[in-house]
Amino acid sequence: MKLYFSRNPNPRLAVAVARYLNAKVEFEFASPFAPGQAEPFRPLNPNLSLPILVGSGKSLWEADAIACRLSRDAHSDLWRTGDDEPEMIRWLSWGKENFARACDVVHFERGTKQRFGLGPIDQHRVEEGLRDFRTAAATLEAELSEREWLVEKSVSYADFRMATFLPFNDVARLPLDDYPSVSRWYRQFEETDAWRNPFQGLDAPELPPVPVRPDPHKSRPE
Repeated sequence: MKLYFSRNPNPRLAVAVARYLNAKVEFEFASPFAPGQAEPFRPLNPNLSLPILVGSGKSLWEADAIACRLSRDAHSDLWRTGDDEPEMIRWLSWGKENFARACDVVHFERGTKQRFGLGPIDQHRVEEGLRDFRTAAATLEAELSEREWLVEKSVSYADFRMATFLPFNDVARLPLDDYPSVSRWYRQFEETDAWRNPFQGLDAPELPPVPVRPDPHKSRPE
């Protein structure tokens, strides 16, 4: 199988899962939206978005579906089954609609738009995202104050999905430290090599840097 990826959040998630599972896949960096690159990828994913997993003449897209497939192939409980599966699905559903979505809104404005020259930061959207982040993080804080991981006593794909945007917090600048249990959970998660540096040894060009812009709220020297 071949996993097409980039360094963006959802492809990064898929690569981290594959590395964590020691999945038997070939990794290939791709840029379907780059000029002249769309047509080879359109039959694999009509949306052109990454990640894409290709094997046995078929393609599978969307990070969650790819994680499910790779976990099943590896006979791993990363993707929970049995009695734990509803609990994992609950966190996947809630996380994507609340915590991860709020992270995405802020990261898009402060990170993605600035990396790729998509326009100025929309401060209204940032404030909206930060408000939603605080609401979701408070819920997560209460849960993680009583448990080590989201599902029972070991890492699951719910943890991977919930943390999708946190490796990019150097540019998103979400107030993660305001939530000690969430911070503890994520520091623990970063101890996993596959999550901390999923691209190690892969041909994966770095994302464009975020330009450093002067802070308009700081007073100028006289």
